Amino acid sequence: MLQTQPAVLEWRLLGPALRAVIARRQSVVVVGPPRHPHLPGLHHAGIDERQLVWVQADTPAERLWCTEQLVKSNACGALIAWLPQARPEQVRRLQVCSQSCEGPVFLVRPAAAQHEASAAPLRVMVSFGPDWELHVHVLKRRGPVHDGVVRLHSVPGGLAAILTPRLAQPSRLLPSREVAANVVGSTAPVRPRRHAAAH
Repeated sequence: MLQTQPAVLEWRLLGPALRAVIARRQSVVVVGPPRHPHLPGLHHAGIDERQLVWVQADTPAERLWCTEQLVKSNACGALIAWLPQARPEQVRRLQVCSQSCEGPVFLVRPAAAQHEASAAPLRVMVSFGPDWELHVHVLKRRGPVHDGVVRLHSVPGGLAAILTPRLAQPSRLLPSREVAANVVGSTAPVRPRRHAAAH
C-alpha cells in the first residue's frame, strides 16, 4: 500500500479486512507505525484493542527483522508493517516467506516507491477523494492491468453517526472547480495523475 503521508489512510482502507480477522478471534499485529494507534478510532472501526499487538520498532532494520520473524512464524491473523526504506530484494524475501503465512501481510510504503520493482502480488496507491472517499489506483495485480480509479466510500469511525446530510457530501457546498483542491482530509491540493502498472 503506497501513500504520500504515512498513518493517514491505512486504517480506513484496511478496516473491513481487520474486522474480519478480529471476528475470528485472531490478532492483528502492527510493526513500526509512525504514530500511536488511536484507540477510540479503532473502537469505532470495530477493532478490539485486546486483539491488537503493537510492536514498537524504531529503526528500518528492526522493523524489517520483526516483520520477517512474524511472517515466518505465521503468528497473527493479519500483519501491517511500515517499511518505508525496504529495498526490492527485502520485499521479495518477505513475499517468499508470506506464501506459507495464512493471514494477509500488508506493507505500507511511501508513494515514491511506486517506481521501484516489487515482488508484491498487489500494489495500490491510495489517496483522498471528495465526499469521504478513498481513491485507490491499482498499480499491480494478478491478471490484466487495471485502468482507472476504484472509489471507496470511507467515513472515519464515529463520524457517520453525526454527519448531517450536507456534510456527508461536502463537494456540493463548493463550486466544482474547487472540489479537487478541497478534498476532505487532504493536506495538500490534489492534482490528477495517471499511474501505469508497476510491471
